[in-house]
Amino acid sequence: MRKIYLLLFSLILSVNFAFAQKLTREQYIEKYRDIAVRQMKSYGIPASIILAQACLESNNGNSRLTVNGKNHFGIKCAGWQGRKIYHDDDKPNECFRSYNTDEESFVDHSDFLRYRQRYASLFDLKITDYKGWARGLKKAGYATAPNYAEMLIKIIEDFQLYKYDDKNYAPPPTSGAAVNTQNSSKQNIEVVKKPSEAIREYNIDNFVIVLNRSVNKRNGVKYIVAKYNDTYERIGDEFKISASQLRKYNDDEKSNQPKQGDIVYIAAKKSKAGKDFPMHVAEAGETLRNISQQYGVKLRDLCKKNNMQSNEILDEGQVVYLRNEMKK
Repeated sequence: MRKIYLLLFSLILSVNFAFAQKLTREQYIEKYRDIAVRQMKSYGIPASIILAQACLESNNGNSRLTVNGKNHFGIKCAGWQGRKIYHDDDKPNECFRSYNTDEESFVDHSDFLRYRQRYASLFDLKITDYKGWARGLKKAGYATAPNYAEMLIKIIEDFQLYKYDDKNYAPPPTSGAAVNTQNSSKQNIEVVKKPSEAIREYNIDNFVIVLNRSVNKRNGVKYIVAKYNDTYERIGDEFKISASQLRKYNDDEKSNQPKQGDIVYIAAKKSKAGKDFPMHVAEAGETLRNISQQYGVKLRDLCKKNNMQSNEILDEGQVVYLRNEMKK
């Protein structure tokens, strides 16, 4: 009988201890803010957005996925080759990614946003535009909650997370060993090295107005965004380039015309992506041509690097190399 009482007492103590260890939102933000800032400087994602998403998705670090799997962002297993954890979500017993360290989860979240087509337009926003990022994440389908963007914005404003988006905020250098990513499907792939270049490419230097149309650069290549009822012929007349040459620049078929919102390059794309973009993780149904347009890389060079045909439909999670040829 005494053993039973001791066992019950031990269970009560453990339960009380578990509740006592729950992090408040303030504690969670303080604990992970420097990791978020490092991710911002490496990937061009606002630290405020990273922290707000982490607060929501991890229940301030107290969710089962975070406690047992170090998964702070609720990222599921699609395309994942590492450890896994199972949890009831939209469906019972769904597969989620499990990480070795908390920071590995933050790095994978940054990869998840940076290398997927549906989030590409977010990187055209200013690093301080947390409202645009929040609404863009919702529009791109990151979460199903109808008020997801408003929840992120409220967290950011209630806790003044926007201050971490300031370029002058400098977290202390990370200590300990480097992040262990050996279980990631992107192992042995170069990571982002020069964050300022990635941010500047979209937001600061490469923006001019020509004939009332914005001309931007991606991968150092000039492009415009097609308007309603645009054609290669009309764009060609504007920029003194033949329609056939424009189709060649954009790896498009003779009978095709750009759709509203499409990127249209007005100069030849490069043979490889910039240093910030070593690879792309495909969404289901993407094509190499989609990826070619997103990163400003010639389609034939993507085919060669990945030993693929230009018309192949990609699987979700499939890695496409943008700078170096795939390992054989």
